Amino acid sequence: MNRRSFLKRSIGSLLALIGIGGGTYYYARDIEPRMLQVQNVKIMDATIPASFNDFKVVQFSDTHIGFHYSIEQLQKLVNRINEINPDLIVFTGDLVDEPHLYTWNNDLINVLQSLEAPRGKFWIYGNHDHGGYGTEKVRDVMDASGFTLLQNEHSVIEQNNERIILSGIDDVMLGSPNLRQALENVNPDLFTLLLAHEPDFVDVAVDYSVNVQLSGHSHGGQVRLPFIGHLYTPKYAEKYVEGKYLLNDGNLQLFVNRGIGTTRLPYRFLCKPELHVYTLHKE
Repeated sequence: MNRRSFLKRSIGSLLALIGIGGGTYYYARDIEPRMLQVQNVKIMDATIPASFNDFKVVQFSDTHIGFHYSIEQLQKLVNRINEINPDLIVFTGDLVDEPHLYTWNNDLINVLQSLEAPRGKFWIYGNHDHGGYGTEKVRDVMDASGFTLLQNEHSVIEQNNERIILSGIDDVMLGSPNLRQALENVNPDLFTLLLAHEPDFVDVAVDYSVNVQLSGHSHGGQVRLPFIGHLYTPKYAEKYVEGKYLLNDGNLQLFVNRGIGTTRLPYRFLCKPELHVYTLHKE
């Protein structure tokens, strides 16, 4: 950790100890984690086919069910997503916080099954999905819920005889990501969306024919303080933490979702849970 990072975290921790008490503590634990923020984003790109104008993609991420996030809360999220009427739904990893301790049953499958999108529902592994012997169990649940796994592979999304590419890689921390394999035989001239749980992977994606990367993992830091920002983010979410970033002279757009649930500590402060709604437009 460099000196700047050390000072930032030390000062932030001090302010947190002083300031997060009483009403602020209650807000960070019980209020803000339930304040879903819907981010409406317009993605402009010359390679987007005309028939995909107004095509709507919803991204949700990092639910961490079981750690202060319940099936009942997930049902409310699903209802909100269905109200948006997306064409496509993507989940960018970390379904359950601790797969080896979670009580698996059909309730989770039934809720996820109720998500509706005419062009499909897709997902990728996050580090918590692989951790705790969850790899196969999470896959079974998502399969039963009607989601298609993109693990170093891609899917062609077609509309009116025009196409875009949706690709996804395995988790960077605990999996075996291979973007070359994911984009094998893909026409580089087609508009390509990449799902990658860890946002810092974009520094690899920048060397490939990818137009947009959608990520989660960071939780936006969960706790952010004025003038300081986030206090901590996990490995591979240290460079790109939340929001939009432009790389490769603007030819690659990265969007980092703050996620839905919490992990490690059940707090959110100045960092509301987030749902992204992307609308495609031919530039």
